[in-house]
Amino acid sequence: MLNLLTSPRAARTVRGLIGTLIETAADAVRSIAPATPAATEPVVEEAPDPAGTYEADEMPEVDAIEAAAAEYERAADQARRADRGKRAARKVLDRLPAGIYGTWRIFRTPSSRQTPDLAEITRIFKAHGLGPVPMKACAPSLKVERAAAADEPAAAAVAAFAA
Repeated sequence: MLNLLTSPRAARTVRGLIGTLIETAADAVRSIAPATPAATEPVVEEAPDPAGTYEADEMPEVDAIEAAAAEYERAADQARRADRGKRAARKVLDRLPAGIYGTWRIFRTPSSRQTPDLAEITRIFKAHGLGPVPMKACAPSLKVERAAAADEPAAAAVAAFAA
């Protein structure tokens, strides 16, 4: 709704302010959370496996898993490069008024996507003494990285599990 009532520049400014407020709140929470000792290497927290993972008798061959992981990594890298290209192009296109430019028609359509207004929700919670706004964790992200060559025993264990 914000985009329908304001100019794109004002909408970006408001979104930036909201992002700053959320960032400040997150910093405040981090400042009162118990500090963990600094480690030499960051510890990657792993989420539990989701429901519906392969059973031992359903496991695909290691070659198929390696091919899928390589394809996923390639596609993710390609998507990141495409996102960077889109952001660079939008810097020019966002400032153009609607119209026809050469063989391209530039126009805008209203978005059907909505997001909760966290500032307003927080205000309502405070006004009614309901405590902090309840939050839930997002779904875990799938990460794919090439295993180090030193992990040969781990690869043998996976192969033995698949067999």
